[in-house]
Amino acid sequence: MLDSNFIDYVKIFFRSGKGGKGSAHFHRAKGLPQGGPDGGDGGKGGDIRLRGNAQLWTLLHLKYRKHVHAQDGDPGGSALCTGASGKNEVIEVPLGTIAKDEETGKVLFEITKDGEEKVLLKGGRGGLGNTHFKTATKQAPTYAQPGEDSIEGWKILELKVLADVGLVGFPNAGKSTLLSVMSAAKPKIANYPFTTLVPNLGMVEYRDYRSFVMADIPGIIEGAHEGKGLGHRFLKHIERNALLLFLIPADSKDIKAEYKILLNELKAFNPELLQKERVIAITKCDMMDDELMGLMKKDLKSMKPLFISAVAGLNLQELKDTLWEKIKHGKEEWS
Repeated sequence: MLDSNFIDYVKIFFRSGKGGKGSAHFHRAKGLPQGGPDGGDGGKGGDIRLRGNAQLWTLLHLKYRKHVHAQDGDPGGSALCTGASGKNEVIEVPLGTIAKDEETGKVLFEITKDGEEKVLLKGGRGGLGNTHFKTATKQAPTYAQPGEDSIEGWKILELKVLADVGLVGFPNAGKSTLLSVMSAAKPKIANYPFTTLVPNLGMVEYRDYRSFVMADIPGIIEGAHEGKGLGHRFLKHIERNALLLFLIPADSKDIKAEYKILLNELKAFNPELLQKERVIAITKCDMMDDELMGLMKKDLKSMKPLFISAVAGLNLQELKDTLWEKIKHGKEEWS
């Protein structure tokens, strides 16, 4: 059963605020029974906006919000008074949230930075008051504009985990153990498949107070791209990782075959995933003696893997150095 605290998909009916209508008022005062038009403009309707919040890691807080409406603008008043604008409805979301149109499936935008704010649905403009329609030949217009209608519709918010390094491997490859040792994250660890049912993020400290984010994501099984196992729920989160760290246990029956299956699953889901930088590490090497490790290094020479053990702390600093260099190189290319 999936962890109910991790929600990465919600569908919500949003409606922005309607613009307030303009006023068709005329000025009246003692001694001035037939003053000119002084109707004010209507207020703008509230927007529906999404704002990035780095403290959030799930869409759980939106799970039961099926309808979100922004406030309508107030109508214009006399004496050229503009109606109050409707209050914007600002929805805070975790970084990596993508907004889609439910009907067309079109991606509208994504939120990737803390504090970043984007308009999902714009509020209607307020109508103009009758004072705007006064002309030399029509001194007393009796009409004003209605407010612009609101915009409404079903939208999908989908979370894809953002991390520098994404861990790729079959269940029980040692991903959770590695994350727990290299960072302060405390993922659930046990000796059975799919211990990890939701992504776990950990901040890995590096030299000179630098750091990078590592994501432990549910393990792949053969056929994951077809939705088997955790399928698409897992693979979509891999798309957002800058670097992929493939973990294959030393006690695997066939390391080369296992690596090939992992690559094929990623390729079948999204061929662009194979263009990402990747590092291969053989885990659980504390179970091998020097002679066996030497034979395995010779056999896997073409793969250029690192041989590590999270439990024994074997070559973890070398792994950090390798990951950091590739992350740094990638950031230099992006800038």
